[in-house]
Order: sequence, then structure tokens, then C-alpha cells
Amino acid sequence: MKKLTLFATLMIVALLSFVTSASAVGTDKEYTPVPPSEDTVTAYITSLHNENGHVVIQADPIEWYEGAAADQKFMERDKEAAEELGGAPDGYYIINDDHTLQSYNVAPDAKVLMQLYDHDGTYEGMQINWNEPVSLDKYLAIMSNDKLMDMKNFPYHLTVQDGKVVKIVQQYIP
Repeated sequence: MKKLTLFATLMIVALLSFVTSASAVGTDKEYTPVPPSEDTVTAYITSLHNENGHVVIQADPIEWYEGAAADQKFMERDKEAAEELGGAPDGYYIINDDHTLQSYNVAPDAKVLMQLYDHDGTYEGMQINWNEPVSLDKYLAIMSNDKLMDMKNFPYHLTVQDGKVVKIVQQYIP
């Protein structure tokens, strides 16, 4: 029983150190929202795979709102909760009424920007680095590694031009 208690204590200390280090990082670059545009789709990526020599993303498009727009949508959809909480929790609001998956071909030279991921297999290595560029190959490896954190739980902003995803930006969620 003592070993279990010690293990639980160590896990709590490790998680707390992760949380405090994650919130302290990023002071040299602040969070900046991805501006909405006609060629950007925000979605949960459900899978990535190679198809006939190129990467294909299967994604569930969502509506992503931040700040005042999030508060407004939250109020429209759940007035009682919005009034009780004083706005959208954590400053964002997601609407995902349609779970139809869409397929997107990814350009081989697509730009990928990550906010948070498992850098080295440790909780300490999961630091926030705002808009950290990674190669498409590295992104595929990150997305297939769910040992410490499942990267499919984050929304991504996909910039689509000429029928191909040319930019992927991970949306940080607190």
C-alpha cells in the first residue's frame, strides 16, 4: 500500500511540474489566434495516411470561436450556463454539430506549426513553444505518438489552396 501511495504522490508531483512549466513557457512569444479566412478550415484530425504516395488527412470540420465571439455563441446555445459562468469557459467555444469526415490532400511542402507536443517522451519535454515549425514527416510522427498525449484531441487550422493543405496550425487549448 505504501508503494502505491508513493507512486501516486510522484505522479501528482510530475503532473504539477508539467502544468507549472507549461504555463510559464512562451513568454517571449505570446499566443496569437489564427485569423479566420475563406481558405482555412478548422477541424479535428482523425487520421493521416499515405495514399498513392501522398499524405491524406481525414478530418472532422468544426466551428472555432474565441473571445467575444465565443461568449456570444455560448450565450446563443446555452444561455443559462453562459450567464452562470460569465462567458465561454477558457475563452473559446467549439461547435461540432456535423461529424461528417472530410478528406484533404496535403502538399509535400506543407508548413506545420505546433504549440505543444511530446518532444522527448517525458512530461517535462512537453513544453509550449508557440508556432514551432516542424517538418511534415515530424508532424506525422507526432500525430502517431499518443503515449503521453493524444494529439488528435487538439483542433487544427488547415489552410487549403488549390485543393491541397498547404499549412497546418495546431490550436492550443488550455
